[in-house]
Amino acid sequence: QLQLVESGGDLVQPGGTLRLSCQVSGINLDYYAIAWFRQAPGKEREGVSSISSSGGRTRYADSVKGRFIVSRDTGKKTVYLQMSSLKPEDTAEYFCAAAWSGSGSGWTPMLHTEFYNWGQGTHVTVST
Repeated sequence: QLQLVESGGDLVQPGGTLRLSCQVSGINLDYYAIAWFRQAPGKEREGVSSISSSGGRTRYADSVKGRFIVSRDTGKKTVYLQMSSLKPEDTAEYFCAAAWSGSGSGWTPMLHTEFYNWGQGTHVTVST
């Protein structure tokens, strides 16, 4: 059974750093693209970053480009989102999601309609 569990959310000051983790089970990361999304109160869920099943391609929303880095450890079956230079507008619930893409794909989806498998979320607050 496919399961995704996020962790690492916390309260952090502006300019700070945080690393989110997405532990997956029931799937092989070599066959799935994994994306990070976030949703702030009153706003739509937006794609933040994505990593392909090949691991060789990544994609970022313009709002986080240069500040966030997505990576994965296939042995630990974990996908990470390293966040730096955090801003108050980064405050949101962060979710990871999995989309089957086949082995070795360079596909980096970031539309929530492309995903059927979601974690429960982890909350990030950026504030003084």
